[in-house]
Amino acid sequence: MNPLIGAIEAGGTKFVLALARADGQVLAETRIATRTPAECFPDIAAFFDQAGAAHGPIAAFGVASFGPIDIDPASASYGTFTTTPKPGWAGARFHDALGRFGVPIAVDTDVNGAALGEWHKGAGQGCRTLAYTTVGTGIGTGVLRDGQSLMGFSHFEGGHIPVPHDRAADPYEGFCPFHGDCLEGLAAGPAIERRWGQSLSKLASPAEQIGLIARYLSQLAVSLVLLHMPDRLVFGGGVMKTPGLIPALRRATEERLAGYIKAPQLDPGLERYIVPPGLGDEAGITGAILLGRKALS
Repeated sequence: MNPLIGAIEAGGTKFVLALARADGQVLAETRIATRTPAECFPDIAAFFDQAGAAHGPIAAFGVASFGPIDIDPASASYGTFTTTPKPGWAGARFHDALGRFGVPIAVDTDVNGAALGEWHKGAGQGCRTLAYTTVGTGIGTGVLRDGQSLMGFSHFEGGHIPVPHDRAADPYEGFCPFHGDCLEGLAAGPAIERRWGQSLSKLASPAEQIGLIARYLSQLAVSLVLLHMPDRLVFGGGVMKTPGLIPALRRATEERLAGYIKAPQLDPGLERYIVPPGLGDEAGITGAILLGRKALS
């Protein structure tokens, strides 16, 4: 038996929708722009109506989404957006779009979904504890232990940790509507473009700018090491594709660790420890399919 899974990777700029077999074989896939729920939800339902009509009934849905969002299955508001700054999304619930299919729905964060994809099929294979961070429109981190995403009363919000901000070296105020110069406010894609007028990869001589962003991100990397002791750190997202950024992050992280943690996982230079995603841009939708498969069990 190989039931069909409806999978959604909901990101800050686009949604990836897929119908797949439980073994991961994708049968239909599309992308839609992230707009308001009133605009996105009908498109989502229409895609899965059409895909289901072409390939068979959908047995479960897996959703890996931007947040903040309630990911506690025991909560009455499971799958509902909370304080997200995206217009129209606070209070929206994926069940509003998918509930009419009458099948189980599993909802987790986009980074937890990507971490799950990497743990099963990518750069996190063989790890017991894995941390996956995306740096793009926003910054977020998911942590897995034995293939299960970790959380407390809600999911982690690593992108909003405070970081030292030398305003003489970096006078940019930050763009986070809640915290201003938190990590996301200083190092996510919109912060980079507002500070320098374009993305890191388009700057003519970006070494100094790459160094600044790497130092900010190293605060998160070191915090993840000290709080979770992961077997590996995966850094993905559009910003991390900038040539030279991951090597700069390795150097800054190793410098901040200052030799305090001694473990075989922390190889000299951290070349095996801090890595890009093995699945590339497919990590999120792969994880969403796996979430849907879990919903069946």
